[in-house]
Amino acid sequence: MQPDFSAVLLTQSENGRVTADVKRIPSEDLPKGDVLVSIAYSDLNYKDGLALTGKNKVVRKYPMIPGIDFAGTVEESQSPNWYPGDEVILTGWGVGERHWGGYSELARVSSQWLVPLPGGMTHRDAMAYGTAGLTAMLSVMALEQRRIAKELPVVVTGASGGVGSVAVALLAANGYEVYASTGRQEESDFLKALGAAEVIGRFDAPTRPLESERWAGAVDTVGGDTLAALLAGTTYGGTVAACGLAGGITLPTSVFPFILRGVGLQGIDSVMCPIETRKEAWKRLHDEMPQTVLERLTSEISLTEVLTVGPSILDGTVRGRTVIRVK
Repeated sequence: MQPDFSAVLLTQSENGRVTADVKRIPSEDLPKGDVLVSIAYSDLNYKDGLALTGKNKVVRKYPMIPGIDFAGTVEESQSPNWYPGDEVILTGWGVGERHWGGYSELARVSSQWLVPLPGGMTHRDAMAYGTAGLTAMLSVMALEQRRIAKELPVVVTGASGGVGSVAVALLAANGYEVYASTGRQEESDFLKALGAAEVIGRFDAPTRPLESERWAGAVDTVGGDTLAALLAGTTYGGTVAACGLAGGITLPTSVFPFILRGVGLQGIDSVMCPIETRKEAWKRLHDEMPQTVLERLTSEISLTEVLTVGPSILDGTVRGRTVIRVK
């Protein structure tokens, strides 16, 4: 193992100010874990933007290496399930928040947090999906479980963001008519290139408990009033897969969508899903996302560029998915 490694390191001063810098760190400083991974790629998520700016107390302790996802190769292992040379993915599990994360050349983690890289998938592609792609696929699977009809469109909110853009592409690839909801109308061409049939604006709070039946189902990455509007406008027997809280944690709705229309509300948590479901989702991402579409929604930056590009995800100016080339 190399004596030290490069990483983005967050530190906090006594007055609470958070500073991010690329540092060389001794390998003996790595946290405990039974598998050591040499990281090739990480990615940029909303939580990473919060961590880099010190907002919302995403980071539980300092110093911290941010990055909630990574893909790489096992370098050392004390686990019978993993061997040097194995290609692996990690998403979630508190890395980058309470355990050093993916913006680093090395990571030492629990073997239980890892999943195998699907055959044929590259490290870069894995991070082009990342937590956002995994969440999007789990949302699609939730809609499928309810066997929602294809006579009406499916709507995706926050469509130009990470989860939303992948969800648009996946639903379109699976034969759904997809409406993409975004507050950034300048992204219309981008979203239509991913497969959106129509691009619409953001949702206002519903004025009635039930609206006209517009949607067979929805993937909601926003929450709050937006989620309430989706529930009010979903058709009988449809379902909404909810995976975002940017619009707030309250839900100003009534029981009408659930009782009178049988609308389903499925919460999506990419960490708490069973490991076999996680593996299935990763395989389906590889099998069902057209490679040309994946490239269209992905941009790449270096580890040092994280310091300037990372915080911009908070103001909604980051399109699609951003992968970070660690090595």
